[in-house]
Amino acid sequence: MSRATEILGAFIAAGLAIPAIAYLLRPARSVAPGGFVDVLDLTQLKLKKPEEVTFQRIRKDGWKLLTEKSTAWVVKLSENEVVAYSPQCTHLGCAYSFSEEKNEFVCPCHTTNFSIDGKVLGGPAPRPLDRYPTKVQGSRLLISVIEPAKTEQSKKGA
Repeated sequence: MSRATEILGAFIAAGLAIPAIAYLLRPARSVAPGGFVDVLDLTQLKLKKPEEVTFQRIRKDGWKLLTEKSTAWVVKLSENEVVAYSPQCTHLGCAYSFSEEKNEFVCPCHTTNFSIDGKVLGGPAPRPLDRYPTKVQGSRLLISVIEPAKTEQSKKGA
């Protein structure tokens, strides 16, 4: 009976080890190249009037693909230029809003103000608003993953 127990134990160990080894050795799934997401129709945007938009994107986290809701502040700066900003202040990550009276973005946490083109006007934020890379296809705006804005100091060092 001892020999049969050893053989049974070996099968159970192999049954547990093979899937674990396969999980660790297989490559992670990849997301579509570029990772751009269709966000909105540009004909809906008014010139120099920021609009907060909500969209869904797929994010890779190790071996998992997660669908998550994201937001961006989209501004049509000219007929040929559209920018999409991350919704977090670059100081401590607080959510900011757009003040129509001041015509600027305002962070209520530590009173940082940003111009419509994302530059710091005042307050403790160390750099301009972070931007999403954008592409225009026809009249549709596509957004990708956030790129942190560079500070003046990091621009000089680069």
